[in-house]
Parts: sequence; C-alpha cells; structure tokens
Amino acid sequence: MTATTISREPLPYGFSPFAHLTVQNTDLYRQVMGAFVVAKERFAVHLRPEDVYTALPAEVRPPDLDALVKALESLVGWGNLRADPDTARVTAVEDFYRKRFIYQLTRAGEAAEEALGVYDDALGRRGALQAVALHDIITQLRALLVLAAEEQPDRAKIHLALDVLASRFAALADNARAFMGSLQQTIDLHDVGEEVFLAYKDRLIQYLERFIQDLITLGGRIARLILELEDVGRIEPLLRAAAAREAADASPEEADHAEGEAYQRWYGRWTGLAAWFISREGRESQARLLRGRALGAIPQLLAVVRSLNERRAGRSDRSADFRTLARWFAEAPDDDARHRLWRTAFGLYPARHLTVDAGTLAARAALPVPTATPWADAEPLRISPQLRRTGSYERRGKPRRVENREESRRRLAEVAAKQAAETAAARARLVTDGITRLSGLGELDPASFGLFLQLLGDALATWRPGMRHTVATSNDGSMGIRLSALADGGTAEIRTAGGAFRGPDHLIEIIDLTDGGEDR
Repeated sequence: MTATTISREPLPYGFSPFAHLTVQNTDLYRQVMGAFVVAKERFAVHLRPEDVYTALPAEVRPPDLDALVKALESLVGWGNLRADPDTARVTAVEDFYRKRFIYQLTRAGEAAEEALGVYDDALGRRGALQAVALHDIITQLRALLVLAAEEQPDRAKIHLALDVLASRFAALADNARAFMGSLQQTIDLHDVGEEVFLAYKDRLIQYLERFIQDLITLGGRIARLILELEDVGRIEPLLRAAAAREAADASPEEADHAEGEAYQRWYGRWTGLAAWFISREGRESQARLLRGRALGAIPQLLAVVRSLNERRAGRSDRSADFRTLARWFAEAPDDDARHRLWRTAFGLYPARHLTVDAGTLAARAALPVPTATPWADAEPLRISPQLRRTGSYERRGKPRRVENREESRRRLAEVAAKQAAETAAARARLVTDGITRLSGLGELDPASFGLFLQLLGDALATWRPGMRHTVATSNDGSMGIRLSALADGGTAEIRTAGGAFRGPDHLIEIIDLTDGGEDR
C-alpha cells in the first residue's frame, strides 16, 4: 500500500514563487501566504486547509473549503508551499486513499514573502530628516581623528567607529531620500486630505527650517572633519585597518583577496560620505542639494495652502467653471436653448468689428455718444466687406524692415561684463586673509557693501540665542562667512559712500568658494 503524494520540483524554483502576484485572485493568494507567515512566527510547522480557512479575513475567504484547497494546490505548484499526506486523521483504508494534505512554507516561498515584506515597507516608508544622525556622524569622525593620532590604534575600535559611521550615514541618506519623496506626495495632496494638510503644515515648515539650520551648521563641521582626515593622509590607514580586521574572519578560499575587497568597500563608503558633504570638481554636494530641495519645498507648501484657502473661499477655477457649464448644457430644455448657451459662453456669433481711426475719432468728437447708449440704438459701424468675408484686413504697402539688434546686444553684453567685473572686484575686496575683526574691514564701496550685507544677513539668519559662532554660505554658493561673537562689547564701524554702518564687533572670516575653497 503506497501513499498518494503531490509531485514537487526541486529547488531552485526561479521566479515561480512570485507567479501568484500576476494571476487572478491575487488578494486570496497573498492572504493565504500571510496566514502561513503568521503561523511560522508562532512556531507552527504545518497547517491544514481548515486552519487556513479560519485564519483568512472574511472579505477574501472563498465560499467553500474546496476553493481554498485549489488555491493551496496552485501555490504548491508554484513552489510557495509544500504538501505532505495528512495521515494523522486516517481511520479507515478509504481515508488513506483520499487526498488529505497538510501544508507548510518552502524555502522559496518564505524568501518570496520576505522580499514582498521589504517591498511593502519601502513603499510605505515616509522617512525623516535626522539632525541627530548629523551629531552622531560628527562624534564618530572625531573618534576617528583621535584613533588616527595614536601610534598603535586598536583595529577593533577603528572598525567599530567606521561601522557606526557608515550605518548612521546610510540611515541619514535613506531617510532623507524617503522623506523628500513623501514630502512631494504631500505637496501634491496625493496622500493626505485638505483638513490634515492644513492642520500640520505649520509643523512641517518648522521641521524643515530646523533641519535646514542644522544642516548648514553641522554640515560645515562634518566637511571640516572629513577634510582634516583626508589632508593629512590619516583616513587610508584607518580604512585598511578595518579591512584587515574583516578579512581575518574570511574563509580559506577567500583569504587571498578578502582584504582587498573589504578595503574597496570601505573606500567606496568613505567616498560616498565625503561626496555627500563636500562639493568637488564642479559637482555640488548632496547636502547642498538636499538643503536647496528642502528650501524649495517651503514656498511650494505655502502655494498649496493659498490654493486651498482660495478654494475654501469659494473662488472658482477653470475646471469648476467647465463642470458647471456642462451641467447647464445637460439641464437645457431643447437644442435652441443649448445653442444660445453656447453662443453666450464662448461668443461664437457673428462679430461686429470696430476700427478706430482719425475719421472715427473726429466723428465721435463732433457727435459724442453717451456711454449708457444701448448697442442697438447707437450709430451703426461701417466695416469693409473684405473683413467680414475673409476675417482679416491688411493695409497694402511695403513690409517693415527687419530691425538690426546687434548694437543692443553689444550694449547688453557690455553691461553684463561690467556687472560681472564689479561683482568679482567686490568679492575680492571682501575676502579676508584669515580671521579678522568686523571693524577691520574699513571703508567699502557700494558694490562691496551690498555683497557684505547679503553675507551678514545669511549669517545672522542662522544665529540663535546662546550661540557664539555660526557659519553660512551665500545663496549662489560663491562665498562663505564665519562669524564669532566677542566678549569685549566693542562696536564696529564700516564707512560707505552713503554713511557709516555701526554694530557690535565680531570676529569674521569671509571665504571665496569659487577659488577652490570649501564651505566647511
């Protein structure tokens, strides 16, 4: 006597465990596999069809058990489940020959569900802009500087510091990417309703402003620490030490090339970290791009708020007008009424054209027509028959000559070159040779003073109560400024052609980033 079994293909299954996603009754198959995943988490090995039927939600539950058994057999055929004879409830020979199976997840089915779970989590992830991660990155970079200064640094400490640094940076980058994607969905009003959007838009804008401030201040510190590690050649020995520690655990087959591969992985991670915070070779850093994207999201949010307020105030938009007009057409009693509505709405009726020339003005001056005169009672207008017949009336004669604009273009080019030269001169005038006092800037010409006010405004915009030092970059990214408060309470005076500019004295350093300097 032999037991009846269901034939199964040996591993690997290829992509067949994902076949239930592209067929009918996909929701049923997903819920069935979800029941097996939940059972596995509860350490249940096998499930009978009755157990699966009970675990299914009512909205996807088949009408009878036989339909569920067919779905289970399909999943067995695709390699998601494994079927074994259910001999525990056999009480007679007839029961032994009857098809009774218990089911469990296969390795391929379990792997497919894990992959789908990761996919669902990634789609539903909103992310966050993590200022805490920036602080952690600074802490780990400082720890690497301390380790690099030691004569015999501990490999374990180096590997741990680099590993924590890489994980925090990866979390920061992933969360920032997810947050900016979800932010765009919020701006488009795809994910939230109007009431929810209006309720939390203030908090969202404050959140963006706070992160932008942290990114400006902390990003400069991170860039400075990265450059400090790279300038003195300290980072390469640290990366090689971490790679050597990882290669120590490699198998004998991989021992020959394990350290080189590990070093390449760590070098790639460090390069990605540096590119995220430092602009090089004409390529903007990801931190600067993220800052620009977050700054651009704030006016977009405000524009959405204005649109919602206008909609709430009853202001009509074009789509609403067309919907109302369509309803009027549908409610019109007959075709004559619809034709009148069409002519009234779109002005498609015989037109009467008015040509105002010297003769018309003379006639109006001789015999004025009150503005309240009805159109039908006014003096009729004489128009050319050609205008009514062809819809256009052109005066005969030679066409106008094409105007030569070379002189205008030359003047515009001269003005642009002059402005560029003045800006470059103003930038060169403002750049300081290291740190100096604000009062040491002396007298400034109007162009230099205007540029100085813009830089000073950018720096003071990031200043908060209790701060003693701040770093900022101009809007075009061409100049950087570092400002530190002084305890002596002195007053700085800058003389200009329009008068004297006075204020509390500070330590100041202005850097020209276009000459290869960095916003650190």
